[in-house]
Amino acid sequence: MKKFLEKHQAKIVGTLSCFDRILFKGYLPISWSDSMERFIHSNGLLIKDFKRFVSDNSQRIKDHAKEMARNTRRPFVSLTRSTRKEDAARRIAERDGITEGLVCIFSAVEGCQSFKMIPGEGRPRIVNAARKCLCLYFYFIDRTLGFMHVRMQTWFPFTIQVCLNGHDVLACKMDRHGIGYARADNAFVWIEDLKRAQSIADNLVRRNWARILSAFARRVNPLMKDLLGGMDYYWITEQSEYATDIMFRDHASLTDLYRKLLEHTMMCFSAGDVMTFLGKKGIHGNFKGEVISQYKRRWPGTRVKHRMKENWIKMYDKQGCVLRVETVINHPYDFKIRRMGKRGGEWVMDWYPMAKRVTNLYRYAEVSLAANGRYLDALSVVDDPETPHRDISHLAQPVHRNGRSYRGFNPIAKEDVALFNAIMRGDYCIMGFRNKDIRAHLFGSAKLAPVIRRQSAKVSLLLKRLHLRGLIAKIPRSRRWRVSEKGHALMSTALKVYHRYFPERLMQCAS
Repeated sequence: MKKFLEKHQAKIVGTLSCFDRILFKGYLPISWSDSMERFIHSNGLLIKDFKRFVSDNSQRIKDHAKEMARNTRRPFVSLTRSTRKEDAARRIAERDGITEGLVCIFSAVEGCQSFKMIPGEGRPRIVNAARKCLCLYFYFIDRTLGFMHVRMQTWFPFTIQVCLNGHDVLACKMDRHGIGYARADNAFVWIEDLKRAQSIADNLVRRNWARILSAFARRVNPLMKDLLGGMDYYWITEQSEYATDIMFRDHASLTDLYRKLLEHTMMCFSAGDVMTFLGKKGIHGNFKGEVISQYKRRWPGTRVKHRMKENWIKMYDKQGCVLRVETVINHPYDFKIRRMGKRGGEWVMDWYPMAKRVTNLYRYAEVSLAANGRYLDALSVVDDPETPHRDISHLAQPVHRNGRSYRGFNPIAKEDVALFNAIMRGDYCIMGFRNKDIRAHLFGSAKLAPVIRRQSAKVSLLLKRLHLRGLIAKIPRSRRWRVSEKGHALMSTALKVYHRYFPERLMQCAS
């Protein structure tokens, strides 16, 4: 991220990294069929009484929600068609002037994970099943968390979902600390004290989220006071969005640059690049999944999204003056966390796949911030498009060293473009590349020794020509090379010229 900020420092007023949307889920210990059967028996009931038992308690949940709405004089709305619930709740809050407390309660029939009773040997059994039931949405404006909602299914096992926004939490905290800011929609366009604001945002992960979320669960689930009194919810992070916002001085400072950034991401970022941004070493034989880049026009602008399996990284502009890069984690097991675990029958401190438990939220922030930083660093070559386009002409000029001439590169020649594509692969961003790596991309796999030697010598000459122009640099004490900052700027520009402008000129000549 540092490279990008240095390139555009004259146009940037500040940067802020903070959680955006966070989705928590809570599960009771009776979320599995065996535990549910034991729970039924512990209450002195038979399996055949299951349907009556759960229906009665489901009605208690609904009655409690309606009483809660009556006592606070807030609307209880039954939805019969698809509705953007958050937008509807915000309109109600604005209409009624609600600044704190319950805004409204929506009810809707939706799919959920619950149970059903089936015949068994000697007696019926309870099994997990997907079904539909009435779900309740409680929308709040909390004093410390801002605008949020709690979704609860009214059928056993009463799974709860809590959704909040990190920017709302930060705004509430800054209000209490007297820090001035300007906010447009879901983005800050100016903050009086950015350093303190970033410190507050960083402390978000250190809060006792299990206690905070359990307090909301007890508020909406009356059974926690008696029937489920000895239980508590186990909380996980179902989805997290962590955003890095670059605040530009005005709309004009970002507009032209953003258009070039979008163009660069779609034309120059490969699947290997996307995996590198998300902390992987690139495409390899053990990778089972897909990597997709999507470009989408939406109101009020355009966004690009790169998806690796169930996790993705996005870039879009907010209000025309904030550039947002956002990492979304749905499947944390693709990342690592350092913790105690068993290796070879012994407990050791090591790196293990990251689980969804809410106590790992700090690691979600670390992984996402690193991904956002790598993405922005890769975009740092797009800072001033005039300079790379002007310098690209030097690629074609020969270089003289020690009485020998080394010919230049042709940005529109297929052979040279293939070389640039091979070297700019995201697989080599972390460990660099070797002669044989480039040889495999350019010529395929050869088995005959004379052919290998001939191809290796040719690649060595190509690497020397690149090195003499400062496009690549040797990694000390190794046989590996890395792409220099100048190389990133010039070769990515050359690829863009080849893939976009050259085909356009060719089509014009053909017509």
